[in-house]
Amino acid sequence: MAKMQDKVMIRLRDVDKCYGTNKVVKSLNLDIREGEFLTLLGPSGCGKTTTLRMIAGFEEVTEGQIFLEGENVEDKKPNQRDVNTVFQNYALFPHMNVEDNIAFGLVEKKVKKPEIKRRVGEMLKMVQLEGMEKRLPAQMSGGQKQRVAIARALINRPKVLLLDEPLGALDLKLRKQMQFELKHLQKKLGITFIYVTHDQEEALTMSDRIAVMNQGILEQIGAPEEIYNRPATKFVADFIGETNIFEAYVEEVMDGRIGISLEAGTAAVKAAGFHKEEMVYICVRPENLKISAEPVIDFNIRGKVKEHVFIGSVNKTIVELVNGQELKITTQPDVELLSMGSEVNLFWNEGKGILLHTKEEQIYNLIENTVKIEGGGDD
Repeated sequence: MAKMQDKVMIRLRDVDKCYGTNKVVKSLNLDIREGEFLTLLGPSGCGKTTTLRMIAGFEEVTEGQIFLEGENVEDKKPNQRDVNTVFQNYALFPHMNVEDNIAFGLVEKKVKKPEIKRRVGEMLKMVQLEGMEKRLPAQMSGGQKQRVAIARALINRPKVLLLDEPLGALDLKLRKQMQFELKHLQKKLGITFIYVTHDQEEALTMSDRIAVMNQGILEQIGAPEEIYNRPATKFVADFIGETNIFEAYVEEVMDGRIGISLEAGTAAVKAAGFHKEEMVYICVRPENLKISAEPVIDFNIRGKVKEHVFIGSVNKTIVELVNGQELKITTQPDVELLSMGSEVNLFWNEGKGILLHTKEEQIYNLIENTVKIEGGGDD
């Protein structure tokens, strides 16, 4: 018997969405587990909101299938799916008070008044709005209105709550507060949350798993720590937080280690799955990139200290390489900084530099395989 946390609540299979000739979601396969907080993350136009709207039933699937608890829901209207949506603009009824806004769904379902009153009371307590039942939306702050919208969605006891950038209109301090409140609420309720945002920090803070999308394609899905520390593609490495990205060339492969050549030097690192003369990317987070006044074994990457910037909890040092590329290194405030203009050596500890295949390599492999197929294989 499958564990509860392994049960699939929402399943997308080979889902495409086209507007005319523009394909905004491409062959999307995604399993969303029961009771998890999953975030769809990506830049504007990547297909994340369209995916959410297809799950909700507000957009039709061009190709593919969407299942809710194993049931195909493509032919079901939004109000026939056991999901509710919270939008960025709250979508509250301005002429209704808090109590009536929250109760709206139950009134439409003709639930008896005593039951409505009881459940509205539960929701008000859950979102900490007790005593505000008679207020109109115009009399409330952004954070309070957001809580009303969430309570209105949750009172119907949906199996899945969809949230489309619900905190985007709030100021920074309130947004951070609401992030923790939402996460706490989701854990308390134990229902599936599917959350859309373009804010990387928000996704890392709230999610059990993050699905990173780019140009309609699912680039990577995993826990926040995995997405941050082990990006699967250059896009993910570049989009999630800050990172330093080198283009490099594999000079040699030897006993689980490879020698690489960069524009600004050379390095020897532990890695597998790469071959000689391959073009690769090396991604190193600013907190993992190190500088030394002395040479470092296996590394010959030199640069010059260009700038130091104090940003509160850390210092950020900018180092310019001989080819003009600027790198960012973060250190704790108590670490002694090298003087401006100092010649330095750059390195990273084993396992902290992530090597990735380049798209050029993928294209090369595709052409090579096509030639083999058309030519009947190797002679």
